[in-house]
Amino acid sequence: MAFIAFYIVAIAILVAHFTGWLARHNVEWLVLVLAAAVFPAVIFL
Repeated sequence: MAFIAFYIVAIAILVAHFTGWLARHNVEWLVLVLAAAVFPAVIFL
């Protein structure tokens, strides 16, 4: 269930990034947080 929630949040962040919403509201750092959250999974898989 947590994986599904993470997946939904990740998609929402990416959509907001590509539409420019994150840049307009100065929260572009959320993309970096998302990348840092995914990084351990990439290493261990």
